[in-house]
Amino acid sequence: MVSRTLGIGGEELTAMRISILDDYHDTLRTLPCFQKLAGHEVTVWNDRVQDLDTLAERLRDTEILVLIRERTKIGAPLLERLDKLRLISQRSVYPHIDIDACTRHGVIVSSSQHSGTPCYAAAELTWGLILASARQIPQQMAALQAGSWQIGVGHTLRDKTIGIYGYGRIGRVVAGYGKAFGMNVLVCARDASRARAAVDGHSVAHSKEAFFEECDVLSLHMRLVEATFGLVTATDLARMKPTALLVNTSRALLIAPGALVGALRAGRPGMAAVDVYEDEPVVDTYHPLLTMDNVVCTPHLGYVTREEYEIQFSEIFDQIAAYCAGAPINVVNPKVLA
Repeated sequence: MVSRTLGIGGEELTAMRISILDDYHDTLRTLPCFQKLAGHEVTVWNDRVQDLDTLAERLRDTEILVLIRERTKIGAPLLERLDKLRLISQRSVYPHIDIDACTRHGVIVSSSQHSGTPCYAAAELTWGLILASARQIPQQMAALQAGSWQIGVGHTLRDKTIGIYGYGRIGRVVAGYGKAFGMNVLVCARDASRARAAVDGHSVAHSKEAFFEECDVLSLHMRLVEATFGLVTATDLARMKPTALLVNTSRALLIAPGALVGALRAGRPGMAAVDVYEDEPVVDTYHPLLTMDNVVCTPHLGYVTREEYEIQFSEIFDQIAAYCAGAPINVVNPKVLA
C-alpha cells in the first residue's frame, strides 16, 4: 500500500481504510474508475449483511464507507460503534442514512444528486419492461419452455398513450422512447417539469385524475423524498383502465403500501411491470407480485450496468479524493464541517 500524508481541517491523515458494501458481483474492482482508490486500503464485501453486530465488526476500522444505493441502512446504533468512520460516500438520495446521527458522530455524508445527468440504463430497463409486458415475453418464454405454443395475444404500443409521472432525467428519456415508438406522450409533473415537457412537444395532463384515467401505459419517474412517499394511492390506481400497464422502476414507496397488489387483484390496472419493492431484496418466492401472471418482475436492475456503474462510482470516488484533499464536495450535512 502506498502511504501518503493528507490534511483535512488541520488533521494529518495517511492513506485511508475504505470499505465498500454490497458489491454483489464483485464488479467495482473491474471498473477503470477503481484506480482512483489507488494508495488506499480497500475492502470490498460481496454479500449482503444487515445484522448490526456483523456490520459493526466488519466496519470497526473503516474510515471511509462506500455505499451502493440503499442496499444497507446506516442508522444511529451502527454509527455509535464506528469510532473511526469519517466519511460516507455514495450517490443519489439517502433515505437509508440517518443524517442527523452522522452529524452527531462527526461523519460527513457526500452524495452527488446528478440532477442533470440522464440515466440511460434505468430508462432502457423501463422500456424493456414495457415491451416485455405488452407482448407477454416472459410468460410466452416460460410456456414455450414448458412445451406450450402461444398462450395469449399481446398489445401493440403504437398510437397508445404513455404517461410519464415525473419529467426528470429518466422520465424525459423514456418519453423520447415512447415518441420513437409512435406513442402519444402525456406528462404529469411539477410546473417547471410540465413546462419542459411542453417545450419538448409532449402533452401535459390537466389533472392527476385525468392522467391516471387516460394512460394505456403509466411509468413512474420521481425521486423518493418526504413529499412523494405514497404519492400514488389506491384511488389513483382504481382510475386506470383494465387494459393499462403500470410501470415502476423508481421506488416502491412512491405507491401507498399494499395499494398495487390490491389494485391488480381488482383488475385496475390490468398489468404491472416492477423493478422495485417495499422491502429489498425479495427472496420470498411467494411474494404477491411474483405469483401474478399479469406482472413482470425484475430484481432492481435499473442502474445495474457496467457503464452506469462507471459513471456512478467515478463520482463516488471523486468525493473520496476531495475529502482526502481537505475540500469535501456534495456534502449533505454541512453542519458537520463546523
